[in-house]
Amino acid sequence: MSGEQITNNAVETQTSEGELHSLKDSPKKKRVDINVLLNNVRSAQKKEKMESTIFFGLVAAIIVVTGIIVSI
Repeated sequence: MSGEQITNNAVETQTSEGELHSLKDSPKKKRVDINVLLNNVRSAQKKEKMESTIFFGLVAAIIVVTGIIVSI
């Protein structure tokens, strides 16, 4: 890098309040609650199922309306 040397290995992150925190100085990693992760996955799956149900319902409605119009 043409004479440049990087001497600071600490990575800094910025919080939503604008404060800078070094990852090297963080006390301990927070534990991840598996129940929270499972709830997030379940809610995402429920949302996807609802979206697909609405989509197929709209397609079925369009087919029925088209059939009624054609039969007239």
